Amino acid sequence: MKMSDVLGCAGGAISLLLASMLIPFVGAFFSLLTPLPFLYYTIRLGLIEGIKVAAMVVAAIGLIAYLVGYSQITLLALEFSLVGIGLAELFRRRLSLGNTIFLATLFMLFIGLGMLVMMGLSRDMGPIEMVLSYLGSQLHAAIQTYEDAGPGHVNAVELNAYAKAFMATLSQIYPSLMIVGTGFALWLNVVIARPLFKIGKLEYPEFISMDRWQAPDHLVWGLIISGFALFLPSQSIQFLAINALIVILAIYLFHGLSIIVFFLNKYRVPSWIRLGIYFLIIVQQLLLAVLTFAGLFDQWIDFRKIHRRADSQTT
Repeated sequence: MKMSDVLGCAGGAISLLLASMLIPFVGAFFSLLTPLPFLYYTIRLGLIEGIKVAAMVVAAIGLIAYLVGYSQITLLALEFSLVGIGLAELFRRRLSLGNTIFLATLFMLFIGLGMLVMMGLSRDMGPIEMVLSYLGSQLHAAIQTYEDAGPGHVNAVELNAYAKAFMATLSQIYPSLMIVGTGFALWLNVVIARPLFKIGKLEYPEFISMDRWQAPDHLVWGLIISGFALFLPSQSIQFLAINALIVILAIYLFHGLSIIVFFLNKYRVPSWIRLGIYFLIIVQQLLLAVLTFAGLFDQWIDFRKIHRRADSQTT
C-alpha cells in the first residue's frame, strides 16, 4: 500500500461526498457513486490492503467531518466503504450480473439497517421510526418554506393535507422504495466501474451485456401471487404484497430498458437521439409503464429473439 493509493481513494470519496452536498438537484447522484473509489482500490490492492486503505480514508473523513460540524457524514463514508469492499469481493467471485446486484443490495440494506438501529438506540427509536421521522421532518421543512413565502392560508392548508396523505402512502411503501433505490445505486456503480477499470487497466468481470439482460422467468409467479394477495383482508399481507409488487415491477422496468438499449445498439442510434429517448422515459410515466409491460411479456414474445437463438444453438 502506497500513500498515493490512500490519497487517491480519499480524494475520490471526499470529492463525491462534497459534490453531493454542494451541487443542487443532481448532487444526490454523486453520493450514490461513493462506493466506487473503495471498489477500485480493493480490486487493485487486494482485500486486506483495500480494508486498510478504507479504514484510513474513513478515519480521515471522520476527522474532517468532526472539524466542520457534519459528523453524520462519517457514517455515510463507513457504509459506502463497506459496500465498495463487498462489491469487490463479489466481482472476484465471478457471479452473474443479476446475482452480483442482488447480493450487493442485500448487503447494503443489512448495513443500512444496522446503522439505523445504532442511531435509533441513541434516540430511543426503531429503524422504521427513524426513516419516517427523517422524511417527515424534511417534508415539514419544505412546507414551512412554502408557507413563509406567503402564498395564502388556503394553499397552506391544502398543502398540509397533501403532506399527510403523502406520508400515509409513504409509510406503506417505504421498504420497496429503499430496496429499489439501493438496487439502482448498486447497478449504477457496477455500470460505471467498467470504464473506470478500463482506465486503470484492471480486470472487469465478464458480465452478460446490459442489452441482453433479462429478469428470471419464474419471477412472474411472484408478480401473480403479490397481485392476488392485495385482495386479502389482512393488512399485514397487503403491506407485504404491495411492497413485493413494486420491487418486482421495478425489475421488469429494468428488463424493458435493456430491450430499448438492445435496439438502440442494433440500429446504431446516435448519442444525441439516445439522450432524448432516455429523457422522455424519465419524464413520461406512460413510457415507464410501457417498458415495464415489455419486460414482463418479453419471456413469451422474445422481442430480441434471444430465446430463439439459444434454442437454435442447442439443436
